[in-house]
Amino acid sequence: MLMYFLAGAVTLGLFIAGLFFLRFWRRTGDTLFLAFSLAFGLMGLAQIVIATINIYFEDSSAAYLIRLVAFAIIIVAIGRKNRKVT
Repeated sequence: MLMYFLAGAVTLGLFIAGLFFLRFWRRTGDTLFLAFSLAFGLMGLAQIVIATINIYFEDSSAAYLIRLVAFAIIIVAIGRKNRKVT
């Protein structure tokens, strides 16, 4: 029971972080914030997949691929931000 509660708390935290980054993107227009918002949303989705399917070995589940995409989005966004010359 505690496992489900903590999984829900982590999921809520990830979605709230995504909403904060979405608000920063709307305020500044910086695509880095949009990428972080999307990545945190995907990580929240991965938590939902883990909780609903009851898979606790994340290295062999679809949640791993969702997290991989989320971290790839972050890496690409940071790379693009650092390559821009203004």
